Amino acid sequence: MVFESIPPDLLYTNRPHPARIYDYFLGGRDNYEVDRFAAEEIMLALPRIYEAARANREFLHRVVRTVVDAGVRQIIDIGTGIPTSPNTHEVAQALAPGTRVVYVDNDPVVQAHADARLIGARDTVFARADFREPRDILEHPAVTSMIDFSRPVALILIAILHFITELEDPGRCIGELGAALAPGSYLALSHATDDGVTDDAQAAVKIFTQATTPLTLRHRPQVLELFDGFELLAPGLVTVAQWRPDPAGGEPPRFGIYAGAGIKK
Repeated sequence: MVFESIPPDLLYTNRPHPARIYDYFLGGRDNYEVDRFAAEEIMLALPRIYEAARANREFLHRVVRTVVDAGVRQIIDIGTGIPTSPNTHEVAQALAPGTRVVYVDNDPVVQAHADARLIGARDTVFARADFREPRDILEHPAVTSMIDFSRPVALILIAILHFITELEDPGRCIGELGAALAPGSYLALSHATDDGVTDDAQAAVKIFTQATTPLTLRHRPQVLELFDGFELLAPGLVTVAQWRPDPAGGEPPRFGIYAGAGIKK
């Protein structure tokens, strides 16, 4: 791990960190004891969270393949988290070499990992910017050098919006970003919920209050509102494993994560 350029007080090694917790759920090694402890506490409240995290990752892979198959050759992946292979650029460029991918995250921890992991990657860059400041993303030199906003773009927001509070207004942020996208662009997102969850989801919320970023669960109508300006693709807004699953995989399980993708007409 390459942390030398980041001040120690920005690494938050004494507090659980959402990106590192997610990395732990995905079987990664880029996490600390405090993250592993929080992750285990979350798993006590939500025993299926380990499976849900993997289902969320598999949704990312499926939706990237979907937009690339549709002809999109530009992707902005915001709130990307610690890179875990295969990542967005690897999936997209395996199908269509030359697809341009910009990863965006405001987190110096994520930036450190991205700087190390993306060395030598073609048509792929990282931009440190904050989803809550859409204009900063749209005007970031890494974004403007890679993305042609006169052509369709896939905007990917995987497991980031539940870390955006109501006061920070995720709908406003998506609206500003979406306004800059050409017709034929796509929005894909996943979002945690406690709809239909029999486990103690609120216990997980309490654990995240001790982390660097709190967790805001939303109900299905609230998540649907985030697609304003986009026409949902089939099968609509469903739980994450139910979005275009492998037909050979049998009946997909239901997890407390909504997922969907829409096209801008």
